Amino acid sequence: MARAFLFVLDSFGIGGAADAERFGDAGADTFGHIEAACAAGEADRGNLRQGPLAVPHMRLLGLGHAAAIATGRPLPADVIPAGFFGAAEEVSNGKDTPSGHWEIAAVPVPFEWGYFPEIVPAFPAELTEKLITQGEIPGILGNCHASGTEIIARLGQEHIRSGKPICYTSADSVLQIAAHEEHFGLRRLYRLCETARRLVDPLNIGRVIARPFAGETPDTFQRTANRRDYAVPPPEPTLLDRVEAAGGRVFGIGKIGDIFAHKGVTEVRRASGNMALLDKALEAMDDARDGDLVLANFVDFDTLYGHRRDVAGYAAALEAFDRRLPETMARMRDGDMLILTADHGCDPTWRGTDHTRERVPVIGTGPGLAPRSIGLRRTYADIGETVAAHLGLPAGRHGTSFLDQLDDHARTT
Repeated sequence: MARAFLFVLDSFGIGGAADAERFGDAGADTFGHIEAACAAGEADRGNLRQGPLAVPHMRLLGLGHAAAIATGRPLPADVIPAGFFGAAEEVSNGKDTPSGHWEIAAVPVPFEWGYFPEIVPAFPAELTEKLITQGEIPGILGNCHASGTEIIARLGQEHIRSGKPICYTSADSVLQIAAHEEHFGLRRLYRLCETARRLVDPLNIGRVIARPFAGETPDTFQRTANRRDYAVPPPEPTLLDRVEAAGGRVFGIGKIGDIFAHKGVTEVRRASGNMALLDKALEAMDDARDGDLVLANFVDFDTLYGHRRDVAGYAAALEAFDRRLPETMARMRDGDMLILTADHGCDPTWRGTDHTRERVPVIGTGPGLAPRSIGLRRTYADIGETVAAHLGLPAGRHGTSFLDQLDDHARTT
């Protein structure tokens, strides 16, 4: 039997999407622009980081080669990859978190999500009225497109005084509700989001997100780790459901449970921060048995650095993650497969604060798996189908496994 470890570096795109212009993202390249900024000394920040981007372990797995495949740039001449490497492009219609993760799990999203217009007020009056009445709140603040940290700093004190939650959206198909954990109450916030979830279903909104925060002043307001996503369930069984149906377990690290509406997730392990999430992922690797899948989302790349357009912070987070990859590799045994990928881009050098349409890296390794190119995959679903084939599951409908390309010799399955 086999085990599979699928790590999603949330928003770590590598540029080159053929349809980027349709999304207003032609030229976006999260990895390439971070790397260039570091090389030019534009991402130096005191003791946080200095100099060229230092991610030697991901480069050894083929990150630079994957980026070359995605963008058409020359292949790096200074690294001979020790892992398999390639790039994948998204066929789903959005550049949001659920679409990217579902497609990675072999279920692309062919339909269009509902979105709120970039006007003020952003929400339909009928929705707002029902949310106030059914949610038993005195009103709402915000009602616009906004960055979560900015709008909490701007409206947090008014929220505390008035008891009105802060409601906002973005270019994603999402309604976010921010409220103070103590003054408003965490359970009350969750109940309000459950109400909102029912109300936005007819609008085909992908997620309602509870955004609790703490602190008493704009300088001390800080979002807490008690975020909760209320997502539409995938339209058909994903890789996760297939693993469970075959008797395996799925360990969902971070917000994986929320993204998949808790379908196909055997056990959820939460933490706050990339390093704490990696600790949880390593613990799950230790606990995983034959036939199990560990699926982890590392959200800081996106929420703390991509959306906030923090190049130095993003670079430092990549370097911190890379330094700990040897701990991951040390836990692998015969029959294991590790894949690192992403769900979309969020270029910190790009205009605005939204996700960017990009191809994503597909790099990985495992005992008996050949270090070679898997080329450009025409859908993220190839990732899920490769994991399925590795775990001995029947093929699905939407992608093509590249496992046969990696067979150097007999593998333990």
